[in-house]
Amino acid sequence: MAVTNESHPEEFILLGFADHPWLEPPLFIILLITYPMAMMGNIAIILVSKLDPHLHSPMYFFLTNLSFLDMCYTTSIVPQMLCNLGSSKKTISYLGCAVQLYIFHLMGGTDCLLLAIMSIDRYVAICRPLHYTLIMNQHIYILLAFTVWLSGITYAVSEATVTLQLPMCGINKLDHLLCEMPVMIKTACGEKEANELTLSVVCIFMLAVPLCLILASYASIGHAVLKIKSSEGRKKAFGTCSSHLIVVFLFYGPAISMYLQPPSSISRDQPKFMALFCGVVTPTLNPFIYTLRNKDVKGALGKLVRSIFLFKVVTKFIMLLQQLE
Repeated sequence: MAVTNESHPEEFILLGFADHPWLEPPLFIILLITYPMAMMGNIAIILVSKLDPHLHSPMYFFLTNLSFLDMCYTTSIVPQMLCNLGSSKKTISYLGCAVQLYIFHLMGGTDCLLLAIMSIDRYVAICRPLHYTLIMNQHIYILLAFTVWLSGITYAVSEATVTLQLPMCGINKLDHLLCEMPVMIKTACGEKEANELTLSVVCIFMLAVPLCLILASYASIGHAVLKIKSSEGRKKAFGTCSSHLIVVFLFYGPAISMYLQPPSSISRDQPKFMALFCGVVTPTLNPFIYTLRNKDVKGALGKLVRSIFLFKVVTKFIMLLQQLE
């Protein structure tokens, strides 16, 4: 470890896959491809949800929030990763590290809670269809989204602030691809058992409790769907819910393996791969999962593409007429 006389160094060296340098070129190419895909896919979801009147419902309101979260989540880590993977200088300033820590955990914490709220929305829609518009009215779903965001901000500010206050004793090397809470606690010097315990307790609330709520909601949904006599109705209900369940397992699986165990017991490369999966793979796949398994979104995307194509054709035709004049 490189040590200086400062408690908090001016910059951190992110070791990344220093022991496996052969991983860096293919990882750079993968990130260079997946990042634009994630951005375009999530922007498309946001656009169709806002532009198509048929998608102005609580389900797509929450989906829009999820897409925005995924865009910010990915953007908080991928550009910096690309810079480090594409150069020999793999550093990040202390301020940049702090900003990344806040944003990454704000988006991650909000994502956890939002997925739980989305499962509750699906439960009400399928198990209480006659009361759905009354229960999930505009005031309620906006209030739920506000509560989720406020909880995510509270979690990120409190936990990241406490982590940043840990003495680093001048240690300026982090064995990770980004500034992450468990690895910073693991790297810090002095007494840190209380921080590990606090992080574990908070993560139980942010991960385990919402996941239990999701599983309980889908247990009730599954029971209700099996009672539907129409095979078309069952297929539609399963199609809508399966998309959300796939996203839940893609997000919660890696997150639980990272945060619901003490930082001191995490293997060296595990946080790196899990951070890549949560921050890059899942946000890239989410738009495709919701698009490919949802007829309404596919139809709205088709309309959007046709509108853009028609606009370009008409624009070129007008320009041609102007040139002829």
